[in-house]
Amino acid sequence: MTKIDFYVLPEDGSLPTAVAIGRLAEKASARGHQVFIQTKDAQEALELDEALWAFRPSSFVPHSLATERGPERVIIGHEDPPMECDDVLINLTHSVLGHFSRFERMAEIVTHDAIAIEASREAWRFYRDRGYPLAKHELSAS
Repeated sequence: MTKIDFYVLPEDGSLPTAVAIGRLAEKASARGHQVFIQTKDAQEALELDEALWAFRPSSFVPHSLATERGPERVIIGHEDPPMECDDVLINLTHSVLGHFSRFERMAEIVTHDAIAIEASREAWRFYRDRGYPLAKHELSAS
C-alpha cells in the first residue's frame, strides 16, 4: 500500500517550492529510488527542469523530462508516468492522481495559497478514508 507524505512549506515563503522538491528528489535518488515528479502541465515541467539544475548553488539533481528520457533516476512529466516508474511519486498537481497507488511512496507538496491548502485537505481525507498510511512534515528553510 502506498505510503503518503504531505510536505508543508513554510508559510513565510522562506523555502521556495523548487528547492523543497529538489531536496526531496535528491534525498530519494541518493538512496537509490527512482522518482517521478508529476507536474500539472508542460510549462510547469519545463520550469522545474530548469530549477533543478540550480536549486542549490553547490549541486544539482540529475534528471530528465519524461519526453527526453535518459538514464537519470529523477524524471519530470505532466502526463502519466512510464510503467517502469513505480517507486516514488512527487505530486505537484494539487489533485488525486489516478495512478498514485502503483507507487511505493508519494509526496504531496503543500503550498500556502488557498487553492492548494483546500486541495491538500481534500486529498488527505481521500487517502485517509481509504486507509492509506499518512504523515505530515513541516519543512523549514534550513
